Amino acid sequence: MRLLYMLFAVLFLLFQVAPGYADETFADTAECKSQGNFCRLTTCPPTFSVSGSCHGGLLKCCKK
Repeated sequence: MRLLYMLFAVLFLLFQVAPGYADETFADTAECKSQGNFCRLTTCPPTFSVSGSCHGGLLKCCKK
């Protein structure tokens, strides 16, 4: 029974950290989204072009 309480505590701490990870801490991501663009892992859709990078260069910033 103690193991169940310990598992619950660990899961609670893990999920508590998750929303903080979604914050835009990268300057390039904030700049991309402030211009009305969006970030994408793969290539941009056909009617969009790459205008920069997001998440420290891991993603592409796509613009119309």
